[in-house]
Amino acid sequence: MGKFVIKNTKNGLKFDLKATNGQVIASSQVYKHKKTCLNGTASVMKNAPAAALEDQTVEGYVKQKCPKFEVYQDKKGEYRFRLKATNGQIIAISEGYVKMASCMNGIDSVRKNAVDAPVEEEEEE
Repeated sequence: MGKFVIKNTKNGLKFDLKATNGQVIASSQVYKHKKTCLNGTASVMKNAPAAALEDQTVEGYVKQKCPKFEVYQDKKGEYRFRLKATNGQIIAISEGYVKMASCMNGIDSVRKNAVDAPVEEEEEE
């Protein structure tokens, strides 16, 4: 089972969704308050399982209704995804993947791991 890990940054708090093996599969924006960061984790838990898939790498792709995973290529040509909530807000983003199949595996991992993932706070060093 995966887990959400909340950690402090210079500008606030963010969370990472980690798979069972400890790898980060999705990250959040930076939040100013812990409560809004926790709301973000709850939103990922709620939206990820039912989110549609919008493959923006295909010419003439069909726009999907939110919640959705948007798959796109960045400036380096790597595949990435972002999860948008029902209101259209981006609630989680991925790292860059060299292969489209790896990006799709990342989405499957978010769907599977986010549902009942516990939320932990990273220990201060």
